[in-house]
Amino acid sequence: MARWTASDMPRLTGTTAVVTGANSGIGAVTALLLARAGARTVLACRDEGRGRAAAERVRRAAPEADVRLVPLDLADLASVRRAVPLLAAAGDGRLELLVNNAGVMALPLRRTVDGFEMQFGTNHLGHFALTGLLGGALRAGSARVVNVSSLAHRIGGLDLADPNAEHTPYDRWRAYGASKLANLLFTDELHRRAAAAGAPLTVTAAHPGLSSTELGQAAPVMEGRRGMARLERATRLFTQPAARGALPVLRAATDPAAAGGAYFGPDGPLEVRGTGAARARRSAASRDPLTAAALWETSVTLTGVDPAAALTGDD
Repeated sequence: MARWTASDMPRLTGTTAVVTGANSGIGAVTALLLARAGARTVLACRDEGRGRAAAERVRRAAPEADVRLVPLDLADLASVRRAVPLLAAAGDGRLELLVNNAGVMALPLRRTVDGFEMQFGTNHLGHFALTGLLGGALRAGSARVVNVSSLAHRIGGLDLADPNAEHTPYDRWRAYGASKLANLLFTDELHRRAAAAGAPLTVTAAHPGLSSTELGQAAPVMEGRRGMARLERATRLFTQPAARGALPVLRAATDPAAAGGAYFGPDGPLEVRGTGAARARRSAASRDPLTAAALWETSVTLTGVDPAAALTGDD
């Protein structure tokens, strides 16, 4: 099936789905459509106020939906650990779907609570730790894990000798690209390890093309550049709506034919926009198994979490 739209989504009754960063943009659309399809949907959000507002919007749009909210700050490993039992409990100890969607983009150099470079720490390490710590619930649910990457993964290059930009010059866009490259490498490595362990886990990935979201607002607001913030909002006239950008994520999350390692994007020219979701192209760097394995070990060292336990039942 070359083209896929939301009308192709199966019913998800009996499924518990967690979506990180579900208060706006791609995450909000993803959560809404999963809820409409019958999934018990858990919005995992850093800002509780915005999360409550998003959950209420889903309830209004899908009155029959079972919608939950769990506070989660991926830039703080202690917050990740606090969220894990709440997320697992929302599914009565089992989760069928985890959408690792939350992210930050092109920030000035900032550090997470744990000292990681903010983009690598939030976009990759936070989700790496979350996935690993949810291992028992994901295994119990024979789950699917979806990692949301970006077209920018093609400009990223991982420096695993200095992943947190402590000794080398920092470039905000290269760092963003590196974090999105890490999302794809993690997808492949988790898929490989799950298959080798015979674990009931399917791992896929997606990117939303160029979509109109609030992702680009954080950097200019953080730096007090109001003119740039207004310009960023204006550029959204040239991007596709978040509802279309979410389609590849939804296909990665729900298409029964999507095998482990599958990667989806918009079905239009250059994968920038589209009216459906189709297989996406990846850089050669994102397919390197040696880099993926090295990233895994680096991530285990930095977070103190090893998702391999989720595959063997030793968590």
